[in-house]
Parts: sequence; C-alpha cells; structure tokens
Amino acid sequence: MDTKLDPSRDDLPLMANTSHILVKHYVLDLDVDFESQIIEGTIVLFFESGKKQSRSTKEPCRTESNEACRFRMPEPCHSPVTDTRTFSPKTRSNDFTICGKGEKDTSGKDGNHDNREQASGISSSKYCCDTGNHGSEDFLLVLDCCDLSVLKVEEVDVAAVPGIEKLTRSPKLTVVSEELRNQIVCELVTLPADRWREQLDYYARCSQAPGCGELLFDTDTWSLQIRKTGAQTATDFPHAIRIRYSTKPQGRSVTWTSDQSGRPCVYTMGSPINNRALFPCQEPPVAMSTWQATVRAAASFVVLMSGENSAKPTQLREGCSSWHYYVTMPMPASTFTIAVGSWTEMKPETCSSNDLAAERSLSPSEADFRYVGICGHMEYPCRFQNPSATTQEIIPHRVFAPLCLKGACQETLLQLVPPCLSAAHRVLGTHPFSRLDILIVPSNFPSLGMASPHIIFLSQSVLTGNSHLCGTRLCHEIAHAWFGLAIGARDWTEEWLSEGFATHLEDVFWAKAQQLDPHEAQEQQELKACLRWCRLQDEVRNSPEEMQVLRALPSDIFLVSLARKKLTQGRFQDQILHLTF
Repeated sequence: MDTKLDPSRDDLPLMANTSHILVKHYVLDLDVDFESQIIEGTIVLFFESGKKQSRSTKEPCRTESNEACRFRMPEPCHSPVTDTRTFSPKTRSNDFTICGKGEKDTSGKDGNHDNREQASGISSSKYCCDTGNHGSEDFLLVLDCCDLSVLKVEEVDVAAVPGIEKLTRSPKLTVVSEELRNQIVCELVTLPADRWREQLDYYARCSQAPGCGELLFDTDTWSLQIRKTGAQTATDFPHAIRIRYSTKPQGRSVTWTSDQSGRPCVYTMGSPINNRALFPCQEPPVAMSTWQATVRAAASFVVLMSGENSAKPTQLREGCSSWHYYVTMPMPASTFTIAVGSWTEMKPETCSSNDLAAERSLSPSEADFRYVGICGHMEYPCRFQNPSATTQEIIPHRVFAPLCLKGACQETLLQLVPPCLSAAHRVLGTHPFSRLDILIVPSNFPSLGMASPHIIFLSQSVLTGNSHLCGTRLCHEIAHAWFGLAIGARDWTEEWLSEGFATHLEDVFWAKAQQLDPHEAQEQQELKACLRWCRLQDEVRNSPEEMQVLRALPSDIFLVSLARKKLTQGRFQDQILHLTF
C-alpha cells in the first residue's frame, strides 16, 4: 500500500520499533559525489535491546495482502573481510537490492503514525509490520528510512577486533557466538563517560570488522525492515549491523544546490522527513544516540557537521580529503547535520588576546568531571557537570560563508557573535555545547535560521540592513542550544514549547547584547510582543480551523487551556506570545 501523505495534514510516519531495541551509536563512513549528487557508503549501528520478547505477538501488519512483508534471501557471503572504505561509487544500485543482483523492490507498503501514539516513547504501532503472521517467528528490526538505495545488510563480527576481549569477562575469545558478540556490544555501549575516547576508538575499530553473515531485509516507502533467521527476540538479534547504501538525488533530507558564488554544495535543511533520506535511523525523539562520521569529498570542499570537534581535513590522495566528526552527547537522529561546499572561514580583521583567552576550547579530556548528581540524564561527558565550563562565557566559534559574502559577514555577523554568546551565558549559564560553527547557507534556504548541535545555519537575509535582524535571529538560534537541543520535546507535536522559549529568550539575549537599560529593554520587548500579537491574529483569521488546534498531551492541557482563555480575553498578550510563539 503506497499511501501518499499530505504534508499540510498528515503526520510524519514513525516506524522504528524503539520499544524493543535502541540504537546507541552510529558510525558513518560516506563519500560525497557532486557529479552524481549522491552520498554513499556504510553505516554501522550498535544496539541495546529492551524487553526480551518476540515481535510475533505484536501489532498486526498494515498491508493489502500477506505478501506485503516478504523478505529477500541473501546469498552466502564467502568474503572473510569486509573493508568498508573500498566501496566503489560505481557499484551503487538505483533500487533496494541485496548482493548486487539489481533486484528491484516491488513492495508498496506504507503507514502513518498519529503522534498521540508516540507520547509514551513507544514508536511501534498498529502500522508497524508484524513478524509473526507470515510464516516466521523472527524478531523484526524496523528503521525509519525513505529515498535510499540499500545494497546490503550484514552482521558485524565485533569479536574479530584485536583486544576486544578486554570488554568481556573471558580473557580469551575461544568460542565466538552470537551471545558473545552481543555481550561485547553491551559492554561497549555502557562504558562510563570518562572512557569516551576509548569507547569511540572501539566503535571505529568494530565498524571496520569483517561481516559474519548477511541479514534478510526489505523496504517500504517509510522503513527498512531487517531480520535474522532464528533470532526470535531483540536480545537474540545482532547488536552490531552494517548497512551499505546510497542516497538518491531526489532524496528530501539533503539539498543539492549552488551557493551564492555559483559553486556546488549540499546540506541538510531541516526537511519535514528529517534525516531518514540521509541514513537509516530510529527517528522518534526518544531514540537518543551518539555518532561518529568520516566523510570524504573533493579537496576543494569543506565539510561541516554537528560534531563537537572542529575537524581538519586529512589528505587521502590527490584531489580527495577526509573529515572526521563525533559527538559524545546522546541526541535524536534528527539533529545530525551536514553541509559540504566551498565555504570560506570568515575571520575578524583584528582579534584581541582577551578574546582568545575567553574562547579557549575546553575539550572533554581537559574537563574536571565531577558527577555530583546535578543532572538527571544518562551518563555522558556533560558540560553542566564540568566546573571549568561554567565560566566560559564565549565558546570557540567560527563563521563560514561563500567568499562573495565576506564583506557582509565582517560588517554585520562577526562582531555580533561574541556579545550574543556572552549574553546567553549571563542569562542561562553554562553553554550546553563546547563550540559553535555558523554557516551562511544558500539562498534557497527556506527560513531565517536553523539550530543544530555545534552548528547554526543562517539565511543570507539576516546580513542585510542594520544589525537588529541578524542579532535577534542569532540570539534565537543560540537559545535553541538549551531549549530544543539540550532539552527537547519527547513528541514532535511539542516543538512549540521549544520555539516559545527560544522566541522569548531572543529578546532577553538581544537586550543584554545591546547593553540596553531596563526601560529600553522593556519597551523593545513590548513592541515585539505587539507585533507578534497582530501577526497571530492575522494567521488565525487566514488559517483553517483544524490548523488552529493543538493535539495536546495531558501534561499540556493546563498550558493550552490557559493560553486559549487569555487569547480569547485579549489580555496578557506579551506573556502568552513569549511562551508559545
């Protein structure tokens, strides 16, 4: 069933069965080809299983017939070692295939989640494909995915990594079994936060380990479905798998275009389908994971990503460079961001020694981590628990743009970044992320800005006129580091909360960055609240009634009802607008 969704009415279908198994880490190894407008390579997923139960008793499959969940049988794999870096761009497939046979995917399944069913954090639903009604009792892994060409799925033999026995209770790996491999991955994903460098190294080495058997897979419009014969529960399913795939030029997660100088570039632009056309993933916001990525492109291009390190290119061969990024803070897969283009780093004409001192990078290895229990999240190298980070008003930052915008960036943007970062620190304290890249994106970018971990996209429109538009938009995106990224909605319908806080804080940050006195700051905020109120009234008059109603969760009923009451009464307009818009 190939259901066409109406983006203005239908919800994004969330297919991943995160109630059974969770991705804890992704390792991406990708090549960017501007000539074919394709990103291709491998992604290795490391899992942690949840409930030990069979999927055969779960929800029914939303299909037209019992054949809708058929799987392809892989051919035996005789190669003892899989080198994930030797995948030739010439071997890509245009459709979902296995073992290079070129077999086209003829399935036409689809499904759509109502976000109200996602509130509990369980993303499997009555629209997810059942594994037990088609002659099999095997566990089914479902990943969110669309517009991808999947070539091969295989289990990774993590036990073959030299020295990996340190993560097991056995001094020697004499008998390698599925249980042992899963035990190794379990120990790896649960290493303590102060061993994060060792953990990333193990992830990288495991991702290069040989395959130990191809897995059955099939696809539909919105998902990739994987199973292993005989693995009846999530606990039995391989905890490390490698997927060889390529994106498609028409994929909706990335945009292939030209920058303001006419040079080719590609970037993720906050698509309504998020990153599922960039790599197979678990899409629901409750699926938190870390990642590391190696991206290769022509040497003339700069690769920017939402990683916490400021990557430098490594020359691989003539005309080709490699860039490596990583994150140690678990985040939803939708926050993964990449931009590849002929970007130029914009630097101020002068830079004082005081600025350099304020911007000194505090890497996790330098941090004095004291786990004092002030945070309630899972364990990772958290800056809020790092006493040294609390005094860092201005985090290290860089500004990138096409060379033709150098003058505009130096005149407007560069001088605003330090005071805006400092203002945010004075209001909210420790910056959640250790560094920041700011990129002026191509002119087809559909909004004024978009915030991701460690990187902000800004429209070239903010560089025009005086500094007010640029300053307020920059403050808004900086505020999302706290509200939207460090703290995010558990369900996609709750994004209005993050936007509300960011909109309120942009005024607070900008007033402090301008060093306005309290009276001037209050006047500015009241004027902006009045303008937002007028805009809201106009939008309500000109939007369909169903678009004016939030499908609130129980925890939001009070806030929504209060907002509606005050909107009807026309009172306390500035407080309401600051909260919700």
